[in-house]
Amino acid sequence: MIFEDLDLIDPIQEALKDKGYSNPTPIQEKAIPIILERNDVLGCAQTGTGKTAAFAIPIIQLIQKIEGNSHKKPILRSLIITPTRELAIQIGENIEDYAKYTDIKHTVIFGGVKQGRQVEKLKRGVHILVATPGRLLDLIGQGLLSINNIKLFVLDEADRMLDMGFINDIKKILKLLPEERQSLFFSATMPSNIVSLSKTILNNPKRVEVARVSSSAETVQQYVYYTNRTSKKDLLLHIIKSKNMQQVLLFARTKRGADKISRSLQKSKIKAAAIHGDKGQNQRQKALRDFKEGNLQVLVATDIAARGIDIDKLRFVINYNIPNLPETYVHRIGRSGRAGEEGVAISISEPEENIFIKDVEKLIKQKIEVVNNHPFPQTEKPMTAAEKKEWNKEKARRKQEFFANRKKNQNSNGNTSRGRRR
Repeated sequence: MIFEDLDLIDPIQEALKDKGYSNPTPIQEKAIPIILERNDVLGCAQTGTGKTAAFAIPIIQLIQKIEGNSHKKPILRSLIITPTRELAIQIGENIEDYAKYTDIKHTVIFGGVKQGRQVEKLKRGVHILVATPGRLLDLIGQGLLSINNIKLFVLDEADRMLDMGFINDIKKILKLLPEERQSLFFSATMPSNIVSLSKTILNNPKRVEVARVSSSAETVQQYVYYTNRTSKKDLLLHIIKSKNMQQVLLFARTKRGADKISRSLQKSKIKAAAIHGDKGQNQRQKALRDFKEGNLQVLVATDIAARGIDIDKLRFVINYNIPNLPETYVHRIGRSGRAGEEGVAISISEPEENIFIKDVEKLIKQKIEVVNNHPFPQTEKPMTAAEKKEWNKEKARRKQEFFANRKKNQNSNGNTSRGRRR
């Protein structure tokens, strides 16, 4: 199938050609016609499947047919809720690309920055608003924004939304929306609490499902390098230089670790920057912009900060630290090999992380190819049964620490009581 088969209006077709899009991804092929027919949608799709275009393109077309060519001030017709500022910005950029030959106006609002510029854009009028929950409720509470005329509502990354503690905010937003609306609900996973939430939002939805979170992208080649903790930095440099990697997204476990890796790479004359929750919004946006434009060779990120990163044709992802949870590994490597492009995911495992690699292989139901031909092989002895038992305890402790750190990150980004407004 090609995009011309989806009955899209000419302005959108032209914009897609400018982007180099010719064939829709599976979720786009399934979801776009359903949305254009004005059905509610329950979508199960992980990051990297082309999900944003699957809902943004038909929304633009539907609003263009209703509001296009009007000389009146734009009326807010579509609201897209997403959990993080990075993802909100990314969705906004995509809408700008797809709608550039239409009359559709849009803007993005999120916390962590002054609201002045965001409010000015809202006053001028927009058709589509992309928002994080906290800032949306803040502006509604101040009387600066109304969502009474929404015709199309999107809740994106619902599972992450609940993980980050936004359930009460979502319930407040739902009460403010018109009952008669078209709603689109997307989540990477569908546990019972997500299904229950979807039932409060959707009316007789059509279900669209692609690529479960437990399945790694078929277009991503996966490799693991076993080494020792003391050799990790040297091995990282060896990998980057020997493979002449020009654009690498590298994942670190902690914010402090991300900064250390970034500084180490800079000392070795590799242009690198770190993004995480302790960085200011302007710093994060600049680092991401520099990475997209090719001014940075390596972007070092923590898992939460990486939400919403969508780099066209990103080839290389490196796991400097193997994640405690195998599902996180799948999300990470999904940053490459997007929309059918080929990608390469490399994991650098020290002895205590070898067990995590086994957990990943069990989840994705395949062996990750081991690269033995490198100058920094793992020389430490495998764990004994007793050591493995102790490590299982440590693994449980780390898992608990992981969730505690995530909650702390949420708080530092403004996710608690008064500070929860994003």
